Amino acid sequence: MTKSNQTTISAFILLGLPFQPENRHLFYALLLTMYLTTVLGNILIIVLIRLDSHLHTPMYSFLSNLSFSDLCFSSVTIPKLLQDVQSQVPSIPYAGCLTQMYFFLFFGDLESFLLVAMAYDRYAAICFPLHYTSIMSTKLCLCLIVLSWVLTTFHAMLHTLLMAKLSFCEDNMILHFFCDMSALLKLACSDTYVNELVILITGSIILVIPFILIIVSYARIVSSILKIPSSQGVHKAFSTCGSHLAVVSLFYGTIIGLYLCPSANSSAMKEMVMALMYTVITPMLNPFIYSLRNRDIKGALERVICKKKISFWLT
Repeated sequence: MTKSNQTTISAFILLGLPFQPENRHLFYALLLTMYLTTVLGNILIIVLIRLDSHLHTPMYSFLSNLSFSDLCFSSVTIPKLLQDVQSQVPSIPYAGCLTQMYFFLFFGDLESFLLVAMAYDRYAAICFPLHYTSIMSTKLCLCLIVLSWVLTTFHAMLHTLLMAKLSFCEDNMILHFFCDMSALLKLACSDTYVNELVILITGSIILVIPFILIIVSYARIVSSILKIPSSQGVHKAFSTCGSHLAVVSLFYGTIIGLYLCPSANSSAMKEMVMALMYTVITPMLNPFIYSLRNRDIKGALERVICKKKISFWLT
């Protein structure tokens, strides 16, 4: 095996999900439906928050950024997967593979940081309602959003540059439906120790710590909710927190399981199914869980529709 840092291949073959040829069109239709739902749901939220002045608050600033992140995160992998389902040779250029990996990490990390910021926002709003406006100021909100974008840029670039230094020899078949870091490392014919060490260290910072912070925030929220005298208010709050935690656990649980706690007996099929959970399912569910069930978002939608109707009749 060569120890050179220069790759000897120009493209990778994405083997994708193993499904029967007769189910190709069904799988394509299902995947396309979920992707369009993700795109339309997240675009709707971004537009509503942009148009309605009532939603120009820290909470909805985080939500609009999360929607943008979800939209881009799913768009990094799903359109290519849809193309590969219909392709006889699902290949991706070497440079395209690294580019996909960079944006996959970027928007995945961004979502992680935004979920932490949103959990802190809810914690401040529920546990300290009288001091919420002073705690979650516009300046702090902007700083948290900018910090999230900056940190994700450096983290994604770090892994991409480390991957670019590896050598890839004869085997160019990726056992995945996108350029996943773990799948690429298995193909490298040079030493991957540094890459694996950086994944472990940065993964703990980017994934484990934010997940713990979110759990702690919601634990404090639940503690405050239990003090509410109204049983109806408690039930509604628990319903909201429960759905939030379910999506958060699905997102973090699958990623942590894949990258930080990989099983020696884990099959490629199992890893791809887990990857579908956080690349397809979570971005599709987030608009419904965090926003479209929200009374403020529903009110904004009604106001926008009413304005359009009034404008139409006046013209």
